[in-house]
Amino acid sequence: MAKKTYDLLFKLLLIGDSGVGKTCLLFRFSDDAFNTTFISTIGIDFKIKTVELGGKKIKLQIWDTAGQERFHTITTSYYRGAMGIMLVYDITNARTFENISKWLRNIDEHANEDVEKMILGNKCDMDDKRQVPKERGDAIAREHCIPFLETSAKSNINVEKAFMDLAQAILDKTPSRDSQGGGVDITSQRDQNKGSCCSK
Repeated sequence: MAKKTYDLLFKLLLIGDSGVGKTCLLFRFSDDAFNTTFISTIGIDFKIKTVELGGKKIKLQIWDTAGQERFHTITTSYYRGAMGIMLVYDITNARTFENISKWLRNIDEHANEDVEKMILGNKCDMDDKRQVPKERGDAIAREHCIPFLETSAKSNINVEKAFMDLAQAILDKTPSRDSQGGGVDITSQRDQNKGSCCSK
């Protein structure tokens, strides 16, 4: 039997409106590449990248979802297995930011209760076309107790940090991180002491 090349498998999901740069962020992280040709994701696609965190080899299975309304019924089924969700908006498009609340409702409705979340304001290299001040991103993230970063897939700003921070947050609450053996796929473990930034 082939030996597993990783200790843990984390499933991550990228969501947000069409055109905010979800696929570009994924390609920048997985392949360190940026493509200026924009092709909308049809349905759902994924990439794999193995990283090292805390002495563990962690296989990240990152699902890239289509932002268009007509694909939402396909993509909602992927929420359930996700351990981390990145919610992306475009700082040059105010509407994509206004829809963050809708995406957060989708997460509440379809994802596991203990899923780790992160909000990303993408395209921060295009400051001259900015429609959403960084303070607004900070405010909505604080309101929902979710980490927030501004990113640029094009200029490679905060992309690796975003994925690694999200993976670290999942690792921090993975109960079996001290166990022996490989390939633990934890999709519904609940850790009561997960240290949220808010105590409600």
